[in-house]
Formats: sequence, C-alpha cells, structure tokens
Amino acid sequence: MTSPWYKSVFGLRGLLFFILGVVALLTILSPLTSTSYDEASSAGSSIHVPNIYSNYRRIKEQAAVDYLDLRSLSLGTSLKEFPLCGKERESYVPCYNVTGNLLAGLQEGDELDRHCEFEREKERCVVRPPRDYKIPLRWPLGRDIIWSGNVKITKDQFLSSGTVTTRLMLLEENQITFHSEDGLIFDGVKDYARQIAEMIGLGSDTEFAQAGVRTVLDIGCGFGSFGAHLVSLKLMPICIAKYEATGSQVQLALERGLPAMIGNFFSKQLPYPSLSFDMVHCAQCGITWDIKDAMLLLEVDRVLKPGGYFVLTSPTNKAQGNLPDTKKTSISTRVNELSKKICWSLTAQQDESFLWQKTADSNCYSSRSQDSIPLCKDGDSVPYYHPLVPCISGTTSKRWIPIQNRSAIAGTTSTELEIHGKSALKNYWSLLTPLIFSDHPKRPGDEDPLPPFNMIRNVMDMNARFGNLNSALLEQGKSAWVMNVVPVNARNTLPIILDRGFAGVLHDWCEPFPTYPRTYDMLHANELLTHLSSERCSLMDLFLEMDRILRPEGWVVISDKLGVIEMARAMATRVRWEARVIDIQDGSDQRLLVCQKPFLKK
Repeated sequence: MTSPWYKSVFGLRGLLFFILGVVALLTILSPLTSTSYDEASSAGSSIHVPNIYSNYRRIKEQAAVDYLDLRSLSLGTSLKEFPLCGKERESYVPCYNVTGNLLAGLQEGDELDRHCEFEREKERCVVRPPRDYKIPLRWPLGRDIIWSGNVKITKDQFLSSGTVTTRLMLLEENQITFHSEDGLIFDGVKDYARQIAEMIGLGSDTEFAQAGVRTVLDIGCGFGSFGAHLVSLKLMPICIAKYEATGSQVQLALERGLPAMIGNFFSKQLPYPSLSFDMVHCAQCGITWDIKDAMLLLEVDRVLKPGGYFVLTSPTNKAQGNLPDTKKTSISTRVNELSKKICWSLTAQQDESFLWQKTADSNCYSSRSQDSIPLCKDGDSVPYYHPLVPCISGTTSKRWIPIQNRSAIAGTTSTELEIHGKSALKNYWSLLTPLIFSDHPKRPGDEDPLPPFNMIRNVMDMNARFGNLNSALLEQGKSAWVMNVVPVNARNTLPIILDRGFAGVLHDWCEPFPTYPRTYDMLHANELLTHLSSERCSLMDLFLEMDRILRPEGWVVISDKLGVIEMARAMATRVRWEARVIDIQDGSDQRLLVCQKPFLKK
C-alpha cells in the first residue's frame, strides 16, 4: 500500500482499477530475492534476519488480503465481520510477551521492555470484554469507584499486595473504592502534595503552576491517587509503569479515567522528546537508579525540563545493593552522588521525600569536573524507543527554557495554532454534540436507557498535530483529558503539545499502542488514514487495534477525504461498529465518520 489506493475504489473506471489491480498483484506476488536475504545475513549480528523475512512476508500477505477486500468493495459485495476473540485475549497487550522475549535471547531486564519485532502473527479477531464488565461510572464518582470485573485483579492478589495497597483501596463485592486520604505511605495524598509544594518553596499545592509545574511524569504511580489529586489541581500528570499481566497499575489508573500508559525504560528511551516534563515523581517506584552507568537517571534528566524537579520518596533507612550491610547506601544517597555529575542540586528533604532541581543554566555543564558524565551529540532523530544513552541530552536544544521563565511555545506561532485550531474545528461541535456530547444520547439496544446516558472521560487524538482538539475541549468546558498522539513519520509537533501543558506521546500506528484493552472513551483521527496510506500499515489491523483500546459504547470520529471515509466505513462494519457519514458542509470533499462501539455482552 504505497499509494492512495482508496481513490481507485470509488468512482474510477473499471479499466483503471484493473490496471492498478494487476500492478498490485505483480508487487505482492514477487518473490524475496536471494540477494536481499544475503545482504541482510551479512549485516552483522545486530540484525535479526528471520524477523526481516517475517516482516516482509507479513506485509506481502497483508497486501494480498487488502487487495481482495478492495476487489470485494469494487464489486459491491459485503465484507465479513471479524470473528470474536477467545477469553485469553480479554486483557491481551501486544508487544509485551516476556516469555517470547526470553526465548528470543533478551535478558538482563531487556525482556521486560516493549518488543513488537518479536510479535507473532495472531488471528484477526474482535476482543470481547470480560463476562462481568460494566460501563464505568461517570466522573467524579468513577474516579474513586470502579467495577472490579473491569480490571484483571483477583481478590487474592488484592489481599496479598501489602498494607499500602489495602489502605489505598477497599474491595467491596463487585467494586473497588479508592480512598485518596489514606493512600501512599503518608497521612494523605493532599498532605503529601502540600509537602512537595513546601519543599519547592510554595505555600500550598494549589500554587504549583506559579512555580512553572504543569506536567508531571509519575513513574510507578501505584493506582493513581497522587495523579488524581494533581488532576483536581488542573495539572497534567502522566502515569507510566511496566507491563503487568494482572493487578496492573496502568490498567487500574486508566479504569479510573486518569492519564496513564505502559512505559518501562530499563533498556529503551521513553517515547517523549528531550525536555518534556516540569516534574518527574517517583514514590517507591522500585527503580535502582545507579545501575547501567546511571542511564536510568540520565533518562529522567533527558525528559526533565530546565529548572524542573525530581521528587524521590523512599524510606531512608532502606539500604540496597549486594555489598555488606556496613557498606550499603540508601537510594537517595546514591542519587545525590550522581546528581552532582548532571547539574542537579538537592533543594529540600522532608521525612522520606527528597527534591532535586535540574539546573536552569546550560553553562553549568561546561564547568563540571573532568570525571563528570559527558554531553550527548544531540541529533534530529525522533526518540522512539531508542536504546538508553550514557550521556546528557538536550543541552543545546532551542527548547532550553527554564520552566520558571516560560512565556511562549517554542517552534510555532499563535497564528499557526489558530489556523489549525478554531478554524479547523469550527463545525465539529454543532455536528458532534447531538451524537456524542449530548446529555441524552441513546445507547444502542436499550429501549429506555438509564442515566448516565453518556460519558467521555478521556479522548485519544491519534493524529494530534498541535493538540488543538485538546484545546477545543477545554474551551468547551469538557472535563475530559486528551492523549495527544503524534505519528512518528509525521512532523514532530509533540514538543509543542507538551509545552502547551497537554499530555502526549510519539507512536507508530503500524504497531499496537502501549495500553490495555478498553481504556479510552473516544478516538479521534483527523486525516490519519490518508497519512498512513503510504505506510506499510494494514488498515484492518489498525481498526482492530482501535477497537481493542476503545471501551464498549465508546466513540470513534474519523475526519478524512470522501474516498477514505467510504473505505473506513466498510472496515467499521467488520468490527461491528455502528457508523454514519456526516458532510461537514464546507464545500470540500472532507467528511466525518462517526462510529459507536457496541457492548458485546456474553
């Protein structure tokens, strides 16, 4: 699929379609030459030849299937619905197969990271919700109470998770209740947030924004109570934690409607650009910071903005390491030793919490001692799961702006934001409000629906550009937060999005997104399908992935050209979505495809 093939499906003459079909068949049936295979074999041990062949074969087979689907559409025949997956796929997250990674030779923690290159072909099917799944409760109630059947955690796991968790959560019949005042290891989350504010020099946690703190990366966030409190303060926290098959921190946080995604950086960089967050927070996150030449701490430094804060909360009397007890040191002591080499300063300490501040002066790095950690030769490459680096990044970036001095968004202008903002979204609300944002939309299959009729807590903007859908939601007074996704092969506008104080991430839509099933209420894709038409992506796999991460009764809004929308509507029927095409009536061939995912009850 290397050209905008969708134009040939609708409205072109049969002769043209026949010629394109012949070209497609010649392409997909061409054999893999031995020369290509030999070149791959001689490229060194770092290249996995079987995986290259497997990827080629998968693309080849996918092209054949896509061609047959195009042919069916051109002949006016209906496409079959995808079958329903088995029970084993209810909580399945692709690219996190630890067993498969170990068999592939990964070790020393690398097997825990994301590895889509080892993902095996699986049956294309629609993931069903668990038998006891229920539609989440509306905010703010749903932030503190979730249905236990919606997440993969057993009663035994809950009871064996320790005193911290049992103080944080209460399991009652089919519900899990979160008590923000009894969370973490403190008197309460509010008191803890107030303590951090005091360590910065503020009078209250309501003044975080005055210190330049708007975005917080919360590593190993537990079940999201600290993040929930930050959301109530109008800050934007993003929880990241490693993949967990059961009892997942990320799954529970997302079920509460809080910003979270699977993110582990033991061997690979996080999918964020340098200088992304105002604060990085780690409360007993279980990371040993001084291993691997301190590259884990250097990754925190990479994503931390100038003048930003690193908060580490850990028992001071808990020694770690393989040395005799007399030589063991606490986590905070080892971090403090490393901080001097990367231009951090220990600003404050209260009880078990430590606060470091990253330098706001880039000249600090040239005045360090000879044995300090070197500076990276920063290039223009997009940090999409690259290997960790043993050097300091971002020091020469144009975005080196201390968070306390931030007054403008680097890399764009207000005019550019306006062009891609209000003017581009002007007609959205009049068209979508009756369908999605109304107080009384009818659920499919319900003759007399009971309140709450609809709920949008979070939105994934799959081709976010400058984050203007996020901005429009805020201007409309919607309480939903947005995960702004920037495709890796598009213009990298993620720094702009993060500088606006929004949540965002880089992602390759030819791969699955790092989240659990049923975690988003609404998906928005503006010209994403046109963008992907020249990529190696499979349209079928993309729609199945969208269905996997969308909760039952969730919404999909696709904006694109008419030919693309017709193809998308055909694919929507294959995943059992209810779909309708809307003409935005602006004189162009742009259309909206609005879909709702049904609740497939067992």
